Amino acid sequence: MTTTAKSLAVLGAVAAAVGTYAAAPAQAQDMEKCYGVSLAGENDCAAGPGTSCAGSSTVDYQGNAWTLVPAGTCTSMELPEGRMGALEPLDRDLPS
Repeated sequence: MTTTAKSLAVLGAVAAAVGTYAAAPAQAQDMEKCYGVSLAGENDCAAGPGTSCAGSSTVDYQGNAWTLVPAGTCTSMELPEGRMGALEPLDRDLPS
């Protein structure tokens, strides 16, 4: 194999690795925090009093607990009793 061919092979491998690494952050940006949509104990993290982090919500659809959902789907999710998800913490369904 010539030096030019080896250089092109190495350059191609590096480009592929960089392309794969660059794609990962783009996928993370396709998710958004959605408040008030998780079931008790299934939230991704906290938003305020009554939660501390992942899995700590104690009420279904707790308004101050968020879950990551695909970007653009939060406010259109169908939830029981007319509830809607929100991109900001909600003052509903908070623990007693």
